[in-house]
Amino acid sequence: MSLISIISISLICCLGGAGTLYFVRRSLSDTKIKNAEKQADRLVRDSEKRVRQIEERAERDAREAVTNARRKAEDDERNRRREIDRIEGRVLEKEKLVDAREVSLRDRDNELLERIEKAKDLRGKQEEVLKELYTHLEKAAQLSKEEAEQLLLTNVEKNCRQRAGVMIKEIEAQARKVADRKSKEIVLDAIERTAVEHVQSSTTAVVSLPDDEMKGRIIGREGRNIRSFESTTGVDVIIDDTPNGVILSAFDPIRREIARMAMDTLVKDGRINPARVEEAVDKAREDLDVIIKGKGEKAVEELGIDFHPKFLELFGRLFYRTSYGQNILSHSLETAHIAGNIAAELGVNVNLAKRGGMLHDVGKAIDFEMEGSHDDLGAEMCKKYGESDEVINCIMAHHEDEDPDTVEAVIVKVADAISSARPGARKESVEKYIKRLQNLEKLVNSYECVDKAFAIQAGREVRIMVRPDEIDDEGIHKVAMDIAKRIEDELDYPGEVKVSIVRETRATSVAH
Repeated sequence: MSLISIISISLICCLGGAGTLYFVRRSLSDTKIKNAEKQADRLVRDSEKRVRQIEERAERDAREAVTNARRKAEDDERNRRREIDRIEGRVLEKEKLVDAREVSLRDRDNELLERIEKAKDLRGKQEEVLKELYTHLEKAAQLSKEEAEQLLLTNVEKNCRQRAGVMIKEIEAQARKVADRKSKEIVLDAIERTAVEHVQSSTTAVVSLPDDEMKGRIIGREGRNIRSFESTTGVDVIIDDTPNGVILSAFDPIRREIARMAMDTLVKDGRINPARVEEAVDKAREDLDVIIKGKGEKAVEELGIDFHPKFLELFGRLFYRTSYGQNILSHSLETAHIAGNIAAELGVNVNLAKRGGMLHDVGKAIDFEMEGSHDDLGAEMCKKYGESDEVINCIMAHHEDEDPDTVEAVIVKVADAISSARPGARKESVEKYIKRLQNLEKLVNSYECVDKAFAIQAGREVRIMVRPDEIDDEGIHKVAMDIAKRIEDELDYPGEVKVSIVRETRATSVAH
């Protein structure tokens, strides 16, 4: 066979196979399509069936929900109606109670009105009876109503005064007994635990000289050295017949101490002229500043309390300040220690008591430089450097410029009096002493019932003789309290003043 024939046969075979394959695939496709259509119809029918089932279930659920909701609403409505009925019942009961109370109150008002009318009638009858009784009493006693009332009041007043005098005597005796015992225990304990030396100071200082020739050097040619010294220091130099000594006089203790130190330096050096005087005075001022600061630091260290640095300088200056000869720094330290001990015994603020005691006289460190009382100056300094109002009150109250606001302020006042009244602590002029006694006797003699008054025991006791026909035994206790109160309010005195009243009872008879 030729090649063409083979190719032709191959082509025919291929075309035949392709046709057969086409018809086979088409047959299969038709069959799949039919199957798919049948399956689709079945799925549609199933879906419609499911949809009908879902719709039926939804309708059934909706009907049940509506039924439940309607049933619940009906139950709620019934409950609300029952609650409303119950509330209406309670309101009706309360209205009945209110009506009953109104009726009861109305009945009570009527009853009270009737009683008031009866009481008015009884009062009228009582007044008539009392008038008749007063008339009979006046006729029987031969006294008017006003005279009888006055007599009754006089007797009552006399009896009350007698009873009051007895009660005052008993209460005062008991209170004084307890207070004296307790106060003595506290004060004695505070004093025993605080012991300081007292050195009397004056307004002069004495500088020892090696020989009388040094007096000539101090005076200088035509007195130029002594004039330069006095003008530079502000101190009077007294050169008298006292051997080997020169006196420096000044009221300002700081200037006097500077002059003493400068004079001592000049005497030891031997060279005295105006230029050396100025150098010695400047050097003494510098040295004294260091000494003053050291004195203040030592005092604060002894007390154990912190203060503003400015107060250290003021405390040091107090070392050269005196009051009636008593050193103020020693007095302030002693007052602080005593106040602290008393505060500890009483269970109050020990630190405040010590602080107030130490600062109570701090104004005396600057009263030579500024005008005003030492209380006001001290309070001003404490305000300036941040001290508390309680400390300022301690300063102002220790001389009664203010009323004490705290127990610690009273303690500082007591401690100040104790320190000032120690034997030998202070000296007092004779004129002031006599004037104080005269004022005490004058105050007591101002009472009409007083016959004689004597200030004894250096003014610490006043003994009074009263007229026995003008006051009774019970009344003298009240007069003693009044006099003691006036002494506290009007007079200045150290410590305490005892008031003793003596009433003499006399019986007189005449034989004929």
